[in-house]
Amino acid sequence: MHEFIVSALAFIVLIGVMVVVHEFGHFAVAKLCGVRVEAFSFGFGPRLFGYKYGDTDYKVCLLPLGGFVKMTGEAAEQNLEAPGNPAGELTDDSGSLLSHPRWQRMLIGFAGPFSNFILAFVLMVFYFHFINEVPSVHPIVVEWVSDGSAAAQAGIEPGDIINQFDSIDNPTWEQIRIGISKGVNRTVPVLVQRGGKALSMALRLSPEGKGEKLDMDQAGLFLQLVQGPIQVASVVPNAPAAQAGLRGADLIFAVDGHTFHTLEPLVAYLRAGHGKPVTLSVLRNGQTLAPLVVRPSFQGSAWRLGFTYKPPSDIPTQDEPMPLGESVVESKEFCADSSMLIVGVLEQLFTHKASVTQLIGPVGIAEAAGEAAETKDWSSKFGLAASISLNLGVINLLPFPILDGGMIFILLIESVRRRDINIDVKERIYQAAFVVIVAFFAFIIFNDVSRIFTHVKP
Repeated sequence: MHEFIVSALAFIVLIGVMVVVHEFGHFAVAKLCGVRVEAFSFGFGPRLFGYKYGDTDYKVCLLPLGGFVKMTGEAAEQNLEAPGNPAGELTDDSGSLLSHPRWQRMLIGFAGPFSNFILAFVLMVFYFHFINEVPSVHPIVVEWVSDGSAAAQAGIEPGDIINQFDSIDNPTWEQIRIGISKGVNRTVPVLVQRGGKALSMALRLSPEGKGEKLDMDQAGLFLQLVQGPIQVASVVPNAPAAQAGLRGADLIFAVDGHTFHTLEPLVAYLRAGHGKPVTLSVLRNGQTLAPLVVRPSFQGSAWRLGFTYKPPSDIPTQDEPMPLGESVVESKEFCADSSMLIVGVLEQLFTHKASVTQLIGPVGIAEAAGEAAETKDWSSKFGLAASISLNLGVINLLPFPILDGGMIFILLIESVRRRDINIDVKERIYQAAFVVIVAFFAFIIFNDVSRIFTHVKP
């Protein structure tokens, strides 16, 4: 019950803020364009309280699951019957949405998703500038080195202890990350301890056409953050891991005899294997299972086993706030990477490389929000909020009727044709789109609920 309450409250707060920010974007640009806004609501359903200022009723409604903006003529724009204004009928009212040029209506439509992008960017700038939690582990132990990588060519091996990186004695995890990021096209001296002996090495950092920055993953260097094994949070139905017998809450303490503690080095190992079957050593309820042989499947751009893992909660961290300029750069890269990840998932869905059964809906988001709310670190809270805000923005820009992108797309077609699409045609399009959206969300929610009862998540 406690987890349910936390998840529900976290979901309401998170989604409520995201949607209200989205609607505020529409509201602000509509006001700037001179469109009359009849209502700005936090929540849906019966009005609880509020006040009216000018033409706008600012109100709080019973169901705090987002909000909406009601503009004069908006129902007609979407070809829904509005009292006293037949669908699509032009009006002489200068405050009506329909009386404004199409480019202004497109700006109003784009303003909602744009506000979500701005929110995500600002959240991450705040996080990096004022908090920026980084691992605080000592000594620095190498967990894995990718074959053929810069780290492998330097002679670094799993189990090595890094005693010096560049000119820094006993470096921290963050100092190594920054050193790799800013050391592109340089050879960095590294001193490691292996079997009681000190070994000097030269790490040649090359971007390999991936841009001016390099991360530890690209350098092939993975550092150990925790002692425990990988904990499976959930298994994708019919995925290779599920077919091999892996279950949620299982502990993977070795892969082909190699010990991995977090997911990143395992992903790199699978990438190097190019689909070769792997043998998992698994603990379940304290008992060691017979080895599970899993053949990875190639999805999108990576080899995957088909499970999600529960990030370790015992990683020691410390705050190392960044200067404002670096915070802006990090936030921009986070938003760009997260947005491309969303686009990649959508591409896989449309090309049938991924299944819609792997998507999560409101229930899955609520679970993630509840877990983030109960963790002590801030990175998961800010990261989840920014990611959901970006998701909301990207999805709303899809050229699908009812969504903001669909309205913009139709307005673009009408601008090219220099005349409106037939009212009856638009009405049928919106009605069909509404049915598809409702059916899609019903399917996603059904998947969410099914996962709860089967203990299998995406």
